Amino acid sequence: MADLMEKIVSLCKRRGFVYPGSEIYGGLQGFWDYGPLGVELKNNVKREWWKTMVYQREDVVGLDAAIIMNPTVWEASGHTTAFTDPLVECKACHHRFREDQVKGQCPDCGGQLTAPKTFNLLTEVYLGSTEPKQKAYLRGEITQGVFVNFRNVVDSSRVEIPFGIAQIGKAFRNEITPGNFNFRSREFEQMELEFFVRPEEAEARKWFDYWKSRRQEWYINLGIRKDHLRFREHAPDERAHYARAAEDIEYNSPFGWKEFEGIHHRGDWDLSRHHLTYQDYTPWVIETSGGVDRATLFFLLDSYCEEGDRVILKLHPKLAPYKVAVFPLLKNKPELVAKAREIFENLRLRLTAAWDDRGNIGKRYYAQDEIGTPWCVTVDFDTLENDTVTVRDRDTASQERVSASRLDSYFADKLK
Repeated sequence: MADLMEKIVSLCKRRGFVYPGSEIYGGLQGFWDYGPLGVELKNNVKREWWKTMVYQREDVVGLDAAIIMNPTVWEASGHTTAFTDPLVECKACHHRFREDQVKGQCPDCGGQLTAPKTFNLLTEVYLGSTEPKQKAYLRGEITQGVFVNFRNVVDSSRVEIPFGIAQIGKAFRNEITPGNFNFRSREFEQMELEFFVRPEEAEARKWFDYWKSRRQEWYINLGIRKDHLRFREHAPDERAHYARAAEDIEYNSPFGWKEFEGIHHRGDWDLSRHHLTYQDYTPWVIETSGGVDRATLFFLLDSYCEEGDRVILKLHPKLAPYKVAVFPLLKNKPELVAKAREIFENLRLRLTAAWDDRGNIGKRYYAQDEIGTPWCVTVDFDTLENDTVTVRDRDTASQERVSASRLDSYFADKLK
């Protein structure tokens, strides 16, 4: 399994999915840059989430709150005092670790560790052009932007409880030990739903179970194998300070079962802390909070396979960076290149499409398999005679002849 992680990290760098941040200056631990293919994959994950959680529902609206908010927000929410990890330091090499990630001695040199100290995860920033500057925070979660806008959303739209507010955005945590590629980072992206319900136990439980099921189903529908997913309930002593109940969706990764989405019953913690009500009561909140970066990593891991000398990313077509690649059979035949360019230019108006005329056709197929492109279209001499092309399927390597004029509808049907 560790070997799989090494292969994914190598593939991501080599083919332009994920690069180390600031690499030419030695990098910066916990920060990652998404390359040409990675940004498409990540955007597709977010697009499918937004489509499912907002566009296809009448009871959810969207929001995009500011990354930096009045610091009083974080005081009211409890983050300035409760958003912490226990930190230990090696007395010999002075490396620092989260207490829950070490077993008595330094994992790097075997040295003795200090007693744990409380370490706040909020990242401080300073605003203003003159001294003293105002201290604020980069948000440690995107959730509070929803809560402080609760009254604005209720007053400016026609929502009625039960309803949800969805948001996708960057968050920042001053992690003690970032690691496992982009799984644990200091800058990351979240996709969250805050769903407001009446303050009744039966009602809250109904929606908690409903969103558990829907969120697991979403990942399975986009290609993650069901036996690679599980729910894990938080024990009372490990729940976040705001949670009345919490369960994680975990993925069976090369570095163990790891959480990448949580379903939380936040009760009235947040709205009551911000002194916000709905009509004559304070609603309870059921939250789904998923990591975009973690989901992207797990989609990559789950789709990776090797068949002989062929590496394939069997990404769901809706997530694949390119839906189709177009090739002329031969680069040095102008008539084939012209026809292939015509088809490519037409397809890219509706789909993300790649053009490739380098090397032999077999190598081009394998290169597209490795980045997850579901279909390849090849223009050959028969195309010039009867206007049909070869469409090759990534997963089966099977080929069929399709009329060039039908390609739009052909791929539209495939992507439904």
